[in-house]
Amino acid sequence: MIYGLDIGGTKIEIAIFNQQLDLQERRRIPTPKISYSAFIDALVTLVTQADEKYCVKGIIGIGMPGIIDANGLSLSANIPCVNNKNVAHDLGKRLDRKVAIENDCRCFALSEAVDGAGKNYSNVYGAIIGTGAAGGFTINQQLYTSRQGIAGEYGHMQLPASLQQKYQLPIKACGCGLPNCFEGYISGPGILFLHQHFGGDAVDVPTLVKRWHEGDALATITFECFLDILGASFSTIVMAYDPDVIVMGGGISLIERVIERLPTHIEAHLFTNFNSPQVIQAQFGDASGGRGAAILARQLHAV
Repeated sequence: MIYGLDIGGTKIEIAIFNQQLDLQERRRIPTPKISYSAFIDALVTLVTQADEKYCVKGIIGIGMPGIIDANGLSLSANIPCVNNKNVAHDLGKRLDRKVAIENDCRCFALSEAVDGAGKNYSNVYGAIIGTGAAGGFTINQQLYTSRQGIAGEYGHMQLPASLQQKYQLPIKACGCGLPNCFEGYISGPGILFLHQHFGGDAVDVPTLVKRWHEGDALATITFECFLDILGASFSTIVMAYDPDVIVMGGGISLIERVIERLPTHIEAHLFTNFNSPQVIQAQFGDASGGRGAAILARQLHAV
């Protein structure tokens, strides 16, 4: 059996698959965020219970928010207890087996590239836009890995001065420590920030989207600005990787009008006569984190 552990700031979900990646079951528990020993204990308990139920010693993959550096150490704002800890090593030592680990957005990209929406393409970028903005790049169904594990962080590239001036936007601080990151303008909270900047009063994204579809003037201005900035951010993906397709996940990906119009806005920030890759919705959506972690585990053990 293959276990994909999808770890978030509020929950840990174990997704249990057979070798063909057919889902057998899912279970969730709250994420211990303060005590590292409690965090590892929680993972051990989930895996041990699965081993006992299926009478196997399952292989394990982990997807979690933040960065895993070249030494295997984690940096995560959402789960402070794991910072500067080698989760894969420590869990593997407790359970006496190898453990694969990767950023959850990269797990999403791998899942969609292997047997999701991007399975028919060689070079796939998977981008999640929800409360944040991050992603990963795959080549022939293998994750592209970089020296420090930060390649593909398009959400933390900085907003161009030309767009800041065009829309008279204030400089925003970002939790990563850098100023004016794209994430602050293209995430779900970022769209609401833009709407407020233009004088709007929508309190959530669904309300804002509804107004946009109804032709509301401020909602329309907000989304024109949003699409311009999102197009600029995705143009950095195209410039860096030139993918065959961009697969989008997260709450923003569910807005079909955004998906339809995005290629035009990407092309506005590319060289003349160069085009945008196709932009499509994810097949597995929220389930891709655990699924991608399981695929990562399967690939580790195939080496």
